Amino acid sequence: MARSLEEERKRAVARVRAGESISAVAASLGRTDRWLRKWLHRSKLEKTEWFLAHARRPQHSPARCSPAMERLLLRTCERLDQEGLFHSAAAVRWELEDKGVVDLPTERTIARVFARNGAVNRGRGRYVSKGKKYPAPPNKVVGAVQQADFVGPRFGKVPLRFYSLNSVELSTGRCAVEPLLSRDAQSTIAAFWATWLRLGLPRHQQVDNELVFYGSRRHPRSMGPLIRLCLLNGIEPWFIPVAEPWRNGVIEKFNDWYGQRFLRTVQLKTVAQLKRESRRFEERHNARFRYSKLNGKTPLAALKATGLKLRLPRSEVVPRHPLPKPETGRYHLVRFVRGDGRIDIFGERFKAPPATHHEYVRLTVDVARQRLGVYLDGALQDEHVYRLR
Repeated sequence: MARSLEEERKRAVARVRAGESISAVAASLGRTDRWLRKWLHRSKLEKTEWFLAHARRPQHSPARCSPAMERLLLRTCERLDQEGLFHSAAAVRWELEDKGVVDLPTERTIARVFARNGAVNRGRGRYVSKGKKYPAPPNKVVGAVQQADFVGPRFGKVPLRFYSLNSVELSTGRCAVEPLLSRDAQSTIAAFWATWLRLGLPRHQQVDNELVFYGSRRHPRSMGPLIRLCLLNGIEPWFIPVAEPWRNGVIEKFNDWYGQRFLRTVQLKTVAQLKRESRRFEERHNARFRYSKLNGKTPLAALKATGLKLRLPRSEVVPRHPLPKPETGRYHLVRFVRGDGRIDIFGERFKAPPATHHEYVRLTVDVARQRLGVYLDGALQDEHVYRLR
C-alpha cells in the first residue's frame, strides 16, 4: 500500500512537469489541488526520496524531559524528603529554580516523573464543604489569625513526658513549637507568651474546646487563663465547634507533619534536648518549607515580602497566674445549631432562635456590655444578658 502511494506521487509530479495542469492531474487521481501542490513543493526542497511520507509524531514532547533532568528531579525529591521538608512536584521545582536551574519541566511533568519512578507523595485532599456558611475569623492581613493546639502527652527516652503547644500564623505559614511538661494554667500562659514573642500578637487566636483553653465547665463565665491572657493583650479568642477538628485544619495538618518529621525521627532524652530540637524544627520549617499558597515562598520570605512589623508583647516577662479579670474585649464561639435549637457554651446551654436551626452561628461575648450575641451570617439574631464572674 505504501509503495503504491509513493508511485502515485511520483507519477503525479511527473505529469505536471510534462505540462499537464495541476487541476487536471489532481482530478484524474481523485485528489485535491492542495495535495498535489504539497508534493510538488516537497520535490523541489528534497532532491531524493521526497515522495516518502514523514513521521507524524511530534519532534518535541513538552510532557517528557531528558534522562539527566529526571535524575536531577528524583535526587532533589529524595534530598528534600531526607531533610524532612516538603518534596512535592511544586516544592522540587521551587528548590531548583532558586538554585538557578533553567528549562525546568512543568509541575505536571515532574509529577509524572515521580509517578513513573514510585516517588509519588499523595495528600489527603482538600476538605469539601457541605454547603453551610461557616463564620471563620477575618484573615485579611498578616498576623490576623493564629491557630494553636496541644499535642501530647508524648514520651521520649527515659522518663520524659511532655506536651507541645503548636501554633501557625495563617497568612504566612510561620509556626511556633513550644514544648512544656505540664498543661496547668501557668505553663499554658507561658507557652502562649513564648509563642507570641516569636510569631507576634495575633488579632484572633483560634483554638479548640479543650478545658485548658477556656477554664471550667463548673464556672463557664469565669473566663479561663487563656481567655484572660488574650483579652488583656487585645486579642479575641475563637473556639471552633465541638468535635470538628478540621475547623482548625491548618494546625491539624501541621501536627501531622510534626509527628512524622519530629516525634518519629528525633530521639529525645532530656528536657534541654527537647527544647533545643523543637526550636531547630521550628526554625527549619519557617526558613525552608515552601507553600503553594505563598507562591513557593518560605514563611519567613513571605513575611519579609509584606514589609510589615509584628505586634509583639510589651515585655518578655511572662504574666503570672491568676490574671486579673478583663473589663473590655470580646471572645467568640462557633457552634452548629441542631434541630432542638440548643447551643452549648462551655457547659451552659441556651436556646437559639428558629432561624439559626441547622446552621453555624457565631456566639460573641462582649465583656464590657456583659452581653451574649447570637449571629447568623454576620447578622445579630438574638442577645442575652451574660454576667461574667
